[in-house]
Amino acid sequence: MSEKKILQTKSALASFSEAIEGVADKVSQSVVSVRSRIRGNGSGVVWTTDGHIITCSHIVGKLDEAEVSLSNGKSYPAKVIGNDPYSDIALLKIEANDNNESIPLKPIEIADSESLKAGQFILALANPYGEYPSITEGIITSERSSIVGGGAGWWAGVLDNIVITDARLNPGYSGGPLVDVEGKMLGLNVAYISSRGIAIRAGKVKNIADQLTKDGAIKSAYLGIITNTISLPAELSAQLEPVQEEGLIVLSVEKDTPAKKAGLLIGDIIVRFDSEPVTNMHELRRQLLKQEVVGKSVNLVIMRGEKKMELTINPGEASRSG
Repeated sequence: MSEKKILQTKSALASFSEAIEGVADKVSQSVVSVRSRIRGNGSGVVWTTDGHIITCSHIVGKLDEAEVSLSNGKSYPAKVIGNDPYSDIALLKIEANDNNESIPLKPIEIADSESLKAGQFILALANPYGEYPSITEGIITSERSSIVGGGAGWWAGVLDNIVITDARLNPGYSGGPLVDVEGKMLGLNVAYISSRGIAIRAGKVKNIADQLTKDGAIKSAYLGIITNTISLPAELSAQLEPVQEEGLIVLSVEKDTPAKKAGLLIGDIIVRFDSEPVTNMHELRRQLLKQEVVGKSVNLVIMRGEKKMELTINPGEASRSG
C-alpha cells in the first residue's frame, strides 16, 4: 500500500472514530441508570424535560419506585407511573430532592423506526452504574420486525415491532437506547438472544409511553375464553382460503363475556379474527392488543364440527398493568 493510501486510510478511520465519539457524547446525556432494590441495575432513557424516564418493565418488576442516576452522577427517587410487562416497557417520573431544584434533563431524539435496512450501522448505549455510559456498535442484521421468542417470561411468544442487530448487549444494557449515526433513537434495548441484540422499535415505545402517561396502563381487548393450538384435519383446512394447518380450539367460555354473548362454544376452532388468520395464542393476543379492536364489531371465523361458520363478536376492554 502506498504512503498516500495509508494516510487516506488513517484519515478515514480518524474521522469515523471522531464521529462515533460525537454521537456517544451527545446520546450519553440522555441515558440514565435505573436501580431497583429487587431487580438490580439497568438503564433508562430521558423521555421528557419534566422528568419522565423510559426503561424496561423487567428492571422494575412490580415495584412502585426506583432510583434514577443521571450522567452527571446525581441520583433521584422515581415513581413508576405505568408498567406494561407485555411490551416490557415502564414509565418512571423523577422527583427532585429539593422543591427548588432544577433537574437538567435532555430528552433523546426519536428517529423513524419503520423503514430500517439490513446493514444499517447502529450504536447501543447503557448506563447501569450511574457513571459515564458504555457503548457498543453493530449493524441491523434483518429487516424483519417480529420473531418467535421461544423462551420463558415476556419473550415466550411472538415479539413484534423489534429491531434485530448483532450488537452485543451485556448485562445492564436493557432499557438503554439503540441509536442511528445521528444519535436518534431507533429502539429500546431489551434482550440479547441467540447472539442477537433485540430492541423494541421507537415507534412502539412512543405509543406505549403515550398510553402509560395518559392512563397508567395499557388497554387491550377481552373475549373471555381459554384456548390452545390445534392441528386442523385436511378436510377442514381445505375449506379455508388461504389454507392453514392450525387454529385455536376453545377450551372454556366464561359467563357474561363477549365470547358467550357471541355464541362461541367449547370445541369451536377459531381460524380468523377480524379477517386475519389465527393459528396460535400469540397471534390472537396480537390482535387483541390493537386499541381499535376494543368495542368494535369483529368478524370471527370458526370451525364447528365439519362446518365453517362466522360469528360477530364485540370485544370488551381489559386494562393491564404491572
